[in-house]
Amino acid sequence: MVNSASMATNDNFGQTERRDAWWLAPLLTALGLGIFGIYATWAAFQGVNYEWGPYLSPFYSPLLQFSWLPRWFSPALLILPFPLIFRGSCYYYRKAYYRAYFVDPPACAVGEILPHKNYKGETAFPFILQNLHRFTFYIAVIFIAILWYDAIVAFDFGGKFGIGLGSLIMLVNIILLSLYTFSCHSWRHLIGGRLDCFSCSKMTEARHKAWSRISLFNEHHMLWAWMSLFTVGFTDLYIRMVAAGVWHDWRLF
Repeated sequence: MVNSASMATNDNFGQTERRDAWWLAPLLTALGLGIFGIYATWAAFQGVNYEWGPYLSPFYSPLLQFSWLPRWFSPALLILPFPLIFRGSCYYYRKAYYRAYFVDPPACAVGEILPHKNYKGETAFPFILQNLHRFTFYIAVIFIAILWYDAIVAFDFGGKFGIGLGSLIMLVNIILLSLYTFSCHSWRHLIGGRLDCFSCSKMTEARHKAWSRISLFNEHHMLWAWMSLFTVGFTDLYIRMVAAGVWHDWRLF
C-alpha cells in the first residue's frame, strides 16, 4: 500500500513513487480522442454519403442545407460545433484531455510538465469558458430529441415498418447518447441542485428521489461517455459505407 506521503505531488515531470502503469490511461485516452477527432473532422468535410434510405448520420442531423453556402461547405460543419462544445466542457472529458494532452497532471501523484507559478485554473480565459457547460446541456437536449426522431424514422422503409441493421445501430446510438447526456452533472444540478433541504416539502422530496436515481447513472458517466463516442462515430461510418455501396444493410424485417 502506498502511504500518504508518497502520494504527494512531485515537482519534476513524470516523477512519482507509483509502481503501476499510470501512463497507460492517459495514453489510451489520447489515442481514443485523437482517432475520433481525426475521423469526425474527415467525415464532416465530406458532404456526401451521409444518408441512405431512412438513415441519416448523426454528424449531419438535423440536415441543414442553404443555397447561399459554398458547395464545399458541408452541412455537418453547421452541426458538429454544438455537441463538440458540450463534450469539450464536460467534467469528465476535461479531466481526460487535461491529463492526456496537457499532462496537467498526467496522473494522480505524478509530476507535472510545467510548474504552476501563476496558476489560475478555470478562472481565466480561455478555460473560464468551461463554465458554460451547464448551459450547453440545454443545447444537447435539443439534439437528443432530434436524434431520437431520426432513430424512429430509421424503422420506416417506404411508409412500412421495417428493421435493418442500421435501424438497430441508430437506436443503440441514441440510447447511449441519452445515457451520457442525462447522467451529466448538469442534469443532476438541474434536478436536485441549490436545495438546502430535501425533506421540507413533497416537491423537494420528489426532487431528492429523482436526484438519487440520476446519481446512479452518473456513477457510470465515464462509461457512457466513451461508449456513446464510439457509437456516434460508428453510426456515421456504417451509414457512409452503406451509402457508398461498400457495405450492404442487412434487413432483419
